[in-house]
Amino acid sequence: MDNEKRMQKAIENLESRLMTIRAGRANPGMLHGIMVEYYGTPTPIQSLANITVPEARQLFVKPFDRSVLKEMERAINEANLGITPVNNGEMIILTIPELTEDRRKEYVKQAKALGEEAKVSLRNIRQDINNEIKKLELPEDEEKLELEDTQELIQKYNKIIDEKIKEKETELMAV
Repeated sequence: MDNEKRMQKAIENLESRLMTIRAGRANPGMLHGIMVEYYGTPTPIQSLANITVPEARQLFVKPFDRSVLKEMERAINEANLGITPVNNGEMIILTIPELTEDRRKEYVKQAKALGEEAKVSLRNIRQDINNEIKKLELPEDEEKLELEDTQELIQKYNKIIDEKIKEKETELMAV
């Protein structure tokens, strides 16, 4: 069903956005969405470098072309990750600091806001589906059944969103 695919996409979007919230551990997903100016073209950092996690709280960003090192360093700085990149001439080293209690709570709020956005997109999908059902001019009892099925589907996906947010909250609050 096309509508269920749209709901699945909303969940996938939430998962990818949750990955950008750091939990005190190094994760290459933290750099997702950072664009580096490469020969005049904004390019995703993943396309220009090898990103590795040598230990739990460090990320190494080793560019394929060393001439782009300065641009990468600037792009990471501008991304406001709360991490200062260290350029050693060959690669950029990111050391993830231990999270403070306040910072953890801030990240939990951020995760919950992302969850709310995902739920809003589900509500929009439900609205579209309900409008489609009403356009079909089905008999009243069939229309009611279709609307109830849609509501059950939305509730199922809302539970998935709640579980994802709870998982992220547990991950963030673990010291």
